[in-house]
Amino acid sequence: MSVLNYVAPDAKIGKNVRIWHFAYVGSRTVIGDNVKIGSLAHIDYGVTIGNDTMIEGCVYIPPMSRIGERVFIGPAAVLTNDPYPPSKRLQGVTVEDDAIIGARAVIRAGLKIGKGSVVAMGSVVTKDVPEGVVVMGVPARVAYTRREYDLKRSEWERGL
Repeated sequence: MSVLNYVAPDAKIGKNVRIWHFAYVGSRTVIGDNVKIGSLAHIDYGVTIGNDTMIEGCVYIPPMSRIGERVFIGPAAVLTNDPYPPSKRLQGVTVEDDAIIGARAVIRAGLKIGKGSVVAMGSVVTKDVPEGVVVMGVPARVAYTRREYDLKRSEWERGL
């Protein structure tokens, strides 16, 4: 951790956590082991982040959110905490294990991103995302399965 970051004194940080420059970690936040938090990320208060999760730069994670294990959150993604701003009632977002959230995606307050699901880059999620699907668009809709996504990614990596 660098002195250029702010990590609340009561935040609990696991082993092998890497926090890049100018990041903020709020009070009562719990971060698991082997987590990477990119530059300019803002992890607000009362957030829980599971092991082996990667949060890229410029991400905002609101208070009371729950991020599972092995989650990837792409650059400049925004999880929101107020469905009717500015209200006096806030809700976090739940992202279950093995989910992927693409760059610049926006997730509405109080929603759940299901286990192993993918939110495509630039999507605006206005409803819960079921387990094991890929959603995309504005508003985000189911496009295909996680299995199809993994096949497409494998073909891309092999240059096919």
